[in-house]
Amino acid sequence: MDLGQHAEPRSSGMVRSIVRNVATVVFVFVLAWALRTFVFQPYKIPSGSMEDTIMTGDFLVSEKVSYYFRDPQQGDIVTFYDPAFSGDVRTLIKRVVATEGQTVDLVDGVVYVDGKPLSEPYTDAKPSYPLENSSISFPYTVPEGSLWVMGDNRTNSQDSRWFGAVSKERVTGRAVVIFWPIPDIRSLA
Repeated sequence: MDLGQHAEPRSSGMVRSIVRNVATVVFVFVLAWALRTFVFQPYKIPSGSMEDTIMTGDFLVSEKVSYYFRDPQQGDIVTFYDPAFSGDVRTLIKRVVATEGQTVDLVDGVVYVDGKPLSEPYTDAKPSYPLENSSISFPYTVPEGSLWVMGDNRTNSQDSRWFGAVSKERVTGRAVVIFWPIPDIRSLA
């Protein structure tokens, strides 16, 4: 009779252990999903449109929390869903050059916002010209609820000069830190 009494607690202890392990795994997956959905998202940069600020192959983190409390601002580096596709098919990264209501103009390779030339040391003095075969004409006034974004590598970036203003609703976060490769670790904010 002693064997039966010991067998029952052992099997119930094993069941509790399995349930506890499954609950832990589920909790970890739900926490990872929640953090990635609402707090931050890692990205690997596939192209040179933001060079030399962000290099091809860099890994970075885009945080989402600050945009729950404020709108993207001029100078922010934002991640957003590509306006060329509906839904969340592809994510792009660019710098906010102008916000809603501001007027962007490109004159002799220089970006003007509301009639004032921008100081843009991050472009390494690369000129900012309209893109060929684009339907965007200048000067361009950024519509309400939208942003004008451009890559820092102005001679190799399809950006708002190509697809126009980006709706703030398509913004997924603000790039804050490059975390790989190790020699390139630095803040972007």
